[in-house]
Amino acid sequence: MKSESFKSVWDALEDDPLVARAKERRANLMLLIQDKIEKGKWSQPEIGKMLGISQPRASDLMRGKLSKFSLEMLMSFLELMGEEVRIEVGKPRKRKLENV
Repeated sequence: MKSESFKSVWDALEDDPLVARAKERRANLMLLIQDKIEKGKWSQPEIGKMLGISQPRASDLMRGKLSKFSLEMLMSFLELMGEEVRIEVGKPRKRKLENV
């Protein structure tokens, strides 16, 4: 049985590297949002009111339902939570593979 090595979990899950990067970006934003919510100790109804979404959507957010939220929506949520969101464009950094 041959073992494969991937740069990230997203590369292992997606055949298309662009799709993998897009999912990775959304996941990173979602983690930031979840962290702010946990630190704020907000309930799902409070989250919904703050972000202008329903309680079930707040539940999807807290449960990490990545496919239900666009990059733009996640960026908007962070702005509603008082964060400044910036987009940086530049040459890609070379990723170092860690030895496992």
